[in-house]
Amino acid sequence: MIRINVCILTSARFPPEEGIGNFVYNMSKKLMEKGHSITVVTRGSYRTIVDHYEGIRVIKVRFMPLYPFHVHIHGIFIYRLLKKIGHEFDLIHVHTPLVPVVYPAALPVISTVHTSMIEDAKHTEIVDLKSLLSILITRPITYPLVFRLMEVSRAITTVSYSVADEIRRYYGFEDVIVVRNGVDERRFVPAGRKDGEQYVLCVGRLSYRKGLFDVIETAKIVCSRHDIKFLVVGKGELEGKLKEKIAAGGLEGKVVLLGHVDPGQLVRLYQNATIFLMPSHYEGLPTTLLEAAACGLPIVATAVSGNIEVIASGENGILVPPKSPAGMSDAISRLLEDEPLRKRLGAEARMTIESDFTWDRISEKILKCYRSLLKQEDIRETMEVPPIPVIKG
Repeated sequence: MIRINVCILTSARFPPEEGIGNFVYNMSKKLMEKGHSITVVTRGSYRTIVDHYEGIRVIKVRFMPLYPFHVHIHGIFIYRLLKKIGHEFDLIHVHTPLVPVVYPAALPVISTVHTSMIEDAKHTEIVDLKSLLSILITRPITYPLVFRLMEVSRAITTVSYSVADEIRRYYGFEDVIVVRNGVDERRFVPAGRKDGEQYVLCVGRLSYRKGLFDVIETAKIVCSRHDIKFLVVGKGELEGKLKEKIAAGGLEGKVVLLGHVDPGQLVRLYQNATIFLMPSHYEGLPTTLLEAAACGLPIVATAVSGNIEVIASGENGILVPPKSPAGMSDAISRLLEDEPLRKRLGAEARMTIESDFTWDRISEKILKCYRSLLKQEDIRETMEVPPIPVIKG
């Protein structure tokens, strides 16, 4: 086996807290298990520091949050770093969005697009000035960054067929390889017995297009029918507004924002949950959905891109229309009243993960891309976009 020295460039926090950070972490660990060398380069603060996290070298490069030009300014410091240490690597693997395009010409670049910023902006709720600005800058500032990244990449990969289709439609790049997202099926496992009271669990960043205001409206309906709580894990810019909505709806104690929790506590929250709710208005392919499925949870998810590539409604979960608190509350009530259905859907969800979404499978696809790049082979794959499933119930 030839050892590959990989520089992974991302804007995600490290140690990981969510989404892309978890993808980078899990992929890095699996590639290191297979004998390869990984360095993660991400955002720092006022100075650049070199750290290690579970054996992964992490370089947190100086970052100045001067919105909306923060990515361009960060690129200056990334360029200086790679000019010094670029010779250590065989290739650069970039995880977008919001990364600068400054790579040594001698190194092959592979990019993984986790979400289409244009499609993302379409589903962003305008609830404050920041959300409005994020929409307004997508075309003039964010779009050119992502386009340029794909232009300099030898290979473009993504986590879902829906995002691959968006890359074709919005950016005009046809050769996109779908590697999927993954989950550690050995850590996220079903509980033998559930402890404590019943609750519906939501996990994800408290951010726009995540459908979190829909969760509060859903909780109003469900909690009027059943004695159950809604627990929301994650942090983000909407925390204050969500607290206001919870208080205004008289749902204190019924909808509880837990903030960021440590990995061990997160696993226990999944294992002891009654139902997992994925209320997003748009997704690439969400890690939290895979984690819940790996833990054998019955899932209610919105029928949006990403979710529909994991959940077949009525088979391993229930799909409902997005922005539909009534639809979500009916599905949750149906599951609360039918324990055999909960068990069947949860067991099927676990089988879906074991079949298609383990990190062993994902890392092998990524390594195939790496090896082909280094040998300068053609790595294009023919993809068939699966039909959108029919929403049942």
